[in-house]
Amino acid sequence: MRVAAVDIGTNSMRLLITDGVEEVGRWERVTGLGRGVDRTGRLADDAIERTLAALAEYRELVDGAGAERVRAIATSASRDAVNREDFFDAVEETLGVRPDLITGEEEARLAFAGATSDWEGPPPAMVVDIGGGSTEFVTRDLAVSVDIGSVRLTERVIPTRPAPSSEIIAARQLVGEMFSGLGLPQAHAVVGVGGTWTEIPKLRGVTHEQYSHGESVDPGMLDDLIARLARLTVEETAEMTVPMRAPVILAGLIVAEGALRAAGASNAVVSIRDSLDGVAAGLLSDGLA
Repeated sequence: MRVAAVDIGTNSMRLLITDGVEEVGRWERVTGLGRGVDRTGRLADDAIERTLAALAEYRELVDGAGAERVRAIATSASRDAVNREDFFDAVEETLGVRPDLITGEEEARLAFAGATSDWEGPPPAMVVDIGGGSTEFVTRDLAVSVDIGSVRLTERVIPTRPAPSSEIIAARQLVGEMFSGLGLPQAHAVVGVGGTWTEIPKLRGVTHEQYSHGESVDPGMLDDLIARLARLTVEETAEMTVPMRAPVILAGLIVAEGALRAAGASNAVVSIRDSLDGVAAGLLSDGLA
């Protein structure tokens, strides 16, 4: 049985089609759905249009693959938007299923289930999922969601490119404040999931197939990338990453740096397996019940 999992995120729309043994494919479209939501409390019309266009493409892929079960989840931007239900109506008409609005804690659990499905590192493994609007820290016994991510941090503190040192300092301070006092256990092994983590190897010039999966990221690497990207314009950054991600990737790196510090970890291993895999596993399990 083939299933399809769709993640309607703050910055990216993602799709996984799989039968649990072989993947038909993974797709991502960066639509910037949540840009401006932190300030206005609303999903912008142009962002909705871009998102619905991506989901229309996904509907064709899902139907073409013959997926028997489909689930879409919506995360931080949708949680914050007052026009969420109108957007969900349009999504249901476009995609064929209505999104499930999930909490930050459920998002964390799904990310952990997906990222650790083939984990072979030393326990306890902590998953750190950096999104556009929130960041999740999760172990087998703990799930914490913090309302800061690459889009939200950009809009609050780092609107300028190139970014002056005052904005970088302020961003690091805000992330540190928001991640302090979480009571996180010491993490001997951190798995990083989400677009920020998977772009880091690409930003460093790693280009082999599935370039991000299994790559290691450490604080020194993040510090170097932050210093480099802070000197660039958005247009220059777009030459190194997905163009729609270019305005927010610098903030994502600062969140990643703060997350490693909060977890007390010396490095993170990047995984392409995340909440999509957790959703797909649930669909497959329900289908066998």
